[in-house]
Amino acid sequence: MIEVSALSLSVSVQGRRVEAVSGVSLTLKEGRVLGLVGESGCGKSLTAQAMLRLGEYQGVERTAGDIRLDGISLFDMDDEAMRRIRGSRLAMVFQEPMTALNPVFTIGSQLIEVIRLHLKLDKRQAKERATTLLQAVGMQQAEQLLSQYPDALSGGMRQRVLIAMAMAADPDYIIADEPTTALDVSVQKRIIALLLNLQKQRNLGLLLVTHDFGLVAEMCDDVAVMYAGQVVEAGSVHEIFDHPAHPYTRALMSCRPGLSADSGELTVIAGQVPQPGRWPSGCRFAERCPLADAACEQPVAADAWRQQTHVARCVHAGEVVR
Repeated sequence: MIEVSALSLSVSVQGRRVEAVSGVSLTLKEGRVLGLVGESGCGKSLTAQAMLRLGEYQGVERTAGDIRLDGISLFDMDDEAMRRIRGSRLAMVFQEPMTALNPVFTIGSQLIEVIRLHLKLDKRQAKERATTLLQAVGMQQAEQLLSQYPDALSGGMRQRVLIAMAMAADPDYIIADEPTTALDVSVQKRIIALLLNLQKQRNLGLLLVTHDFGLVAEMCDDVAVMYAGQVVEAGSVHEIFDHPAHPYTRALMSCRPGLSADSGELTVIAGQVPQPGRWPSGCRFAERCPLADAACEQPVAADAWRQQTHVARCVHAGEVVR
């Protein structure tokens, strides 16, 4: 499994370091899908990228915590060891395929490079595997597509290429960061079906980073809800949807649009998310929470409320569940 333990990350804002992710703990197991859900800017992607230590190249620094793959700390590995882990054990499907793919190289050259790097195949064998991978993700005329450049492909096709690239070296875990962003609804459905099919066939551990609770309900076994750089609630998908314990989780779920014609105006959460570097000393949702009182002004433990595998960072979670 991959264990993220009390991870804190800082970023540079106008020349000073501010904490963007605070004490995040997650567990991603083989054969299960973990949804990491929350609003834009809550720290989901930073946390996901830290699992591959990609944030280091963008000025993100780890200030506390650890990430362990099968008990071994990723932060204890040198750059060469980490490069061997990326792709072969842990791979990522990035949010925007047009920026993740290099526009000046063909699909084939980018896919074959990954295969040869990790599997040590010759050019002919690598090309055969690249063709097989593209076919596995539903690409027609796969061999011809190897000579195409990314801008010749639709958004859905580029996303399939990224999924094929992530699967190239048969990793044990895949991180999918908003994999359906900017795709139309019908293409989204096919991409999600493809990811789920691959996950089940290969018994992958899949981390799905998203803001879409509908997607979480459809795909995930476990859920972690993030707000303002912290995990505020975590549990199985049934626990989270049947008995949301944190007021933020409940408020976020109530914002989903209804299907009925008379569903009325969309629900909104009053107030604003606090900015990194200006976090409240107590509960970070307190200023927007109808249950907030003096107890919420003190620091709140990640498991302030617990029922078996269901935990919430809230002193009033028991009142919410009742």
